[in-house]
Amino acid sequence: MKKPALFALLLLPALAAQALPWTVQVKNAAGQPLVDAVVAVELRGKPSHTTSAKAEMGQRDRQFTPQLLVVQTGTAVSFPNFDTVRHHVYSFSPIKSFEIRLYAGTPAAPVTFDKPGVATLGCNIHDRMSARIVVVDTPLFARTDAKGQATLDLPPGDHELQVWHATLRTDQLQSRPLTVGNEGGTTSVTLGD
Repeated sequence: MKKPALFALLLLPALAAQALPWTVQVKNAAGQPLVDAVVAVELRGKPSHTTSAKAEMGQRDRQFTPQLLVVQTGTAVSFPNFDTVRHHVYSFSPIKSFEIRLYAGTPAAPVTFDKPGVATLGCNIHDRMSARIVVVDTPLFARTDAKGQATLDLPPGDHELQVWHATLRTDQLQSRPLTVGNEGGTTSVTLGD
């Protein structure tokens, strides 16, 4: 009888350290939910960069797809062109400046995004084409849904919450402290004036 009780006592710390569902609600100054806001949580003492992650920002029907991509710092992003016309993809953003000159198909080398922030992309041939790649120093990130909500599984502790939306008109994410208790929860964030 003592063995099951001892086993349960040994399991308690492991159960307490498990990740819990945490919902972040993002709204504008008028209280309306913001769709496609980027939510990221940095855990203290956890690696911020990756060396193995890969992502894709394609071009289809003369549009970037997706138009908003979120990746962890160090991610290699490929830019396949699925159109029958050539594209000339570029970014002059401070976090990553690059050009992939007129091309069809998939360029041989992906572009590695090695600094956090927001990169705005365009095409020199098709002016209406634009997209953003948001680079975060954590593997814990999501985009908000139609209700302005994103749910992440987070361990208890003191962390840093980062939020960004296109309406902010900045290439920096807004940061604030986030304390996660021993149960799931919700945090509400209002962006803008």
